[in-house]
Amino acid sequence: MNEILNKIKEFLNLGPSVQKKEEKDNILSIRDIIAPSYIKEEQGNIEIGEKLSRSFFVFSYPHYLSSGWLSSVINLNAVMDISFFIHPMDTITMLKKLRRKLTDVQAEISENQEKGLVRDPTLETAYQDLEELRDKLQSASERMFYFGLYITVYGETQEELSDMESTLRSIFESSVIYIKPAFFQQREGFISTSPYGIDLLNVHTSMNTEPLSSVFPFISFDLSSNDGILYGINLHNRSLVLFDRFSLENANSVVFGTSGAGKSYLVKLDVLRSLMVGADVIIIDPDNEYDILAKSVDGSFFDISISSNDRINPFDIPTPREGETPEEVIRSNTINLVGLLRIMLGGLTPEEDAIIDQAITETYAAKDITPDSDPNTWEEKVPLLSDLEQILESMEGTDSLITRLRRFTRGTYSSFFNRYSNISVKNRLTVFGIRGLEDELRPMAMFIVMRYIWKTICSSIKKRILVVDEAWVMMQNEDGASFLFGLVKRARKYWLGVTTITQDVSDFMKSQYGKPIVTNSALKILLKQSPSVIDVVQKTFSLTEQEKFTLLEGEVGEGIFFAGQKHVAIKITASYAEDQIITSSPEDLAKIKKAKKASQ
Repeated sequence: MNEILNKIKEFLNLGPSVQKKEEKDNILSIRDIIAPSYIKEEQGNIEIGEKLSRSFFVFSYPHYLSSGWLSSVINLNAVMDISFFIHPMDTITMLKKLRRKLTDVQAEISENQEKGLVRDPTLETAYQDLEELRDKLQSASERMFYFGLYITVYGETQEELSDMESTLRSIFESSVIYIKPAFFQQREGFISTSPYGIDLLNVHTSMNTEPLSSVFPFISFDLSSNDGILYGINLHNRSLVLFDRFSLENANSVVFGTSGAGKSYLVKLDVLRSLMVGADVIIIDPDNEYDILAKSVDGSFFDISISSNDRINPFDIPTPREGETPEEVIRSNTINLVGLLRIMLGGLTPEEDAIIDQAITETYAAKDITPDSDPNTWEEKVPLLSDLEQILESMEGTDSLITRLRRFTRGTYSSFFNRYSNISVKNRLTVFGIRGLEDELRPMAMFIVMRYIWKTICSSIKKRILVVDEAWVMMQNEDGASFLFGLVKRARKYWLGVTTITQDVSDFMKSQYGKPIVTNSALKILLKQSPSVIDVVQKTFSLTEQEKFTLLEGEVGEGIFFAGQKHVAIKITASYAEDQIITSSPEDLAKIKKAKKASQ
């Protein structure tokens, strides 16, 4: 042991022999390359080049240690070294000590009884604990150990070290565990927490096997429950990640991942399994990826494009449900329509904004859709965009608005925007495909589709999931982002869970509504990330360096699953039958298509 210690001291430049030999021979060694410029030991820290270190030891533990009590320290986003030293104790020697201790405690209890003193619960508890421990040691179900726990933290300044010390103290003392800096023993503390396996501090506490096992540092949350669906396998302990999103404070989720990371595969699996447990699902599909899934479960697929016969009228208005007034519904619908027209007309000046607001109100009023009319008759009287044009023509200062609006009432896009709705959300799975739309029309179409979906959701309350794929398209426009955020924020009241999916994290988070949407989503799933956005993701989700590395180097379908305050590393898994339905791999789809042709 002394020989090993001398070598380590020499390596750390704490002994003269190697230094003298190298100076004499004038040979450059590996130590010269990796060693810091200097090491200076002080009372409460060590200067290692431009860095500072401070070592601590734990000297007091409570009567009871809960499982995973060290995980709060291990998961701190800070650079530190932690070392455990576990020295076995001789069981026979320990039994002799316990026998003597039991005799002392029993004698003290008897003495108090003879004196007529009030019983001391502390002594009685100590006697019971000693008896129990002695029985376990004699039956070899427990062993005794000397345990030492040392921590070395690093920082740029003394203030950083002091802040870190305060953080460690607050965490430990909340569990009635106490630490001290290794004053005048910083060198010994540094070596003890370095990967040499040498205990130079020798600050030990005796522990038996049970409390010692609670120190096990590799802690992972277990997200297995009796309800919900299977999302995948916990990569830490190979347990199943089973979870019910509707058991959280809200049922919203966000899915972030680079192209090809497995986002669509995950969401399709989520949709398929959610249908099995009784939830209805509505999907906004920008690439028509969910068509096969819809056909497989007898769902509906609507092709939202200029050439399609599927139509949605922007002026559709929901019927007030219990607790809502007609005035509230009309006002909310009008505000959303003004936002849509801002997108369609390329922005509005404050004056145009006021004119459009008034014109929409008059357009509804012309069809007898007012706060005083019967809401049950509204659906038969819903106006079209051309009715808004007529109202604008009767108003002053609207020439520019009419010219821009005619593109949608009489021009190329009139067949899409100026028609009555002819679709209905009746099946348990409904998909709105918008791949056939030009890029210019996509934000408008997504807005219209989401307004129609919101009308459906408000009309009847049932357990639903709304999937918004490539949500960054909506986030490009402030009105679209605002509508999506409003939907996410109000979803819980309507028994709705909104799943927001995007690969462009930077664009999503640049919007003022990006972070609020993430905050209002209790379920978060991060898959493989691009190096260009990983820093944004790490900051948004407060990831550790190890979690950051997981998202950069993980395989397809691997990532981090957040459920409220808990999170685990996960691998998405599907059965063979599910894979045949949800896969989007061109190679797999070609094989499936070939197999179908062969079977015909």
